[in-house]
Amino acid sequence: MPVKINVKTTIHDGNSKDTFELTAAGRYYKKGNARYLQYEEEMDVGMVKTIVKMTEDDGLILRSGSIKMRLPFKMHQSLRGNYTTPYGVFNLKTLTKRMVHEFKEETNIGSIDLMYDLNMQGSKAGTYHLTIAFEEEN
Repeated sequence: MPVKINVKTTIHDGNSKDTFELTAAGRYYKKGNARYLQYEEEMDVGMVKTIVKMTEDDGLILRSGSIKMRLPFKMHQSLRGNYTTPYGVFNLKTLTKRMVHEFKEETNIGSIDLMYDLNMQGSKAGTYHLTIAFEEEN
């Protein structure tokens, strides 16, 4: 199903707070017990394709293209991921604090609410709050 997506990322790092927003067109679909949200975004380094996979118990953000990233999520668990750039591979670790996914079939409107601590190369990179709202595009 084609959808209009709004992605908002807030990063808390000590006393500072940064917010980034993105609006994109994408697709939402179900496969087995998982739900997928897929979109592309133009970045300084080129096009990046993002897939967000959510199941009852876990989640995964995969990015491919000029940036490659694998970021896994499972409530209250520390999981390893990675971020590949032209300069090398960075080891990531997520500790998921909140993971809520909703989709209302009757309105074709959904949301993903994800909050996690992110460590990069063993150092705390901040607490990330990712909210994704999406709805069927007519």
